[in-house]
Amino acid sequence: MKISTKGRYALRLMLDLAIYDTGAPVRIRDIGARQGISEKYLEQIISVLNKAGYVRSVRGPQGGYHLMKDPKQYTVGMILRLTEGSLAPVACLDDEVNTCERVEECVTLRLWQMLNQAVSDVVDQVTLADLVDWHEQKGANYVI
Repeated sequence: MKISTKGRYALRLMLDLAIYDTGAPVRIRDIGARQGISEKYLEQIISVLNKAGYVRSVRGPQGGYHLMKDPKQYTVGMILRLTEGSLAPVACLDDEVNTCERVEECVTLRLWQMLNQAVSDVVDQVTLADLVDWHEQKGANYVI
């Protein structure tokens, strides 16, 4: 499994919103400058996050974005699955029911299931609030 730039940047964008939320909306321009990510790419990602209800848009010259929920309510898994789709290591585990024609004979299926569960256990346990804490432990100048 390899996380694309879209997934990594979505996580950084959400983390930036959590860290820099002072009550005023956080502007895409500011996130882009801090993160070294183009505004155009961030706008594409924020659109997905907005449609999913993860962020709220504030229009106008002083506009920007806020998280819709407390950072404790977002897991890394939620954010990555929204932007990446399935995190399963093989296609036959993408859906709830495995429809692979080899499911009964597949010796490696157990391995893929274990790997899938291990990844899920990590990304579904770590929250955005945890990442904020880790950022603070590293110090304010640490790159997200």
